[in-house]
Amino acid sequence: MPTHQPKSDQDNKTTPTGDFKDKLFKSDNPEEFIQDHAWEMDPPPFHIYISNICAANRQVPEQVIKRAGIERTYGHQLFNGTRKPSREKVLQLAFGLQLNVDKTQRLLLIAQASALYPKIKRDAAILYCLEHKKDILELQSMLQSLGLTLLGSRKK
Repeated sequence: MPTHQPKSDQDNKTTPTGDFKDKLFKSDNPEEFIQDHAWEMDPPPFHIYISNICAANRQVPEQVIKRAGIERTYGHQLFNGTRKPSREKVLQLAFGLQLNVDKTQRLLLIAQASALYPKIKRDAAILYCLEHKKDILELQSMLQSLGLTLLGSRKK
């Protein structure tokens, strides 16, 4: 499976947005800056990105799908690129991939889904569970106790 790689090993991590913006504004040559950082500005397709996360963390997609609480066939379609995920599925995958808050926000960005916003009750619960490394079952329990819609049960 092809991967989307940064231009060098030292560039494996993306620059935080604020730092990236500062570097852009301080650049004497914005065209050169954009060319040099294109790999960071043009994210890979979603399915390649999640496959790369699995490979980097020595995770198997099957295990990620199971931890995410996603139906097996649908999950494999997300990993092979035949399905585009909803925001709900992206969030489920974030729990399956055991991502932190920043990596989850990046995953949402790559999937072209809205970021988690802490002033929305449901998003706040999701953010809390990500930050405190809770699994999807603990999240679902919290959502239920708060009377909020369970993850993955939203209408598309």
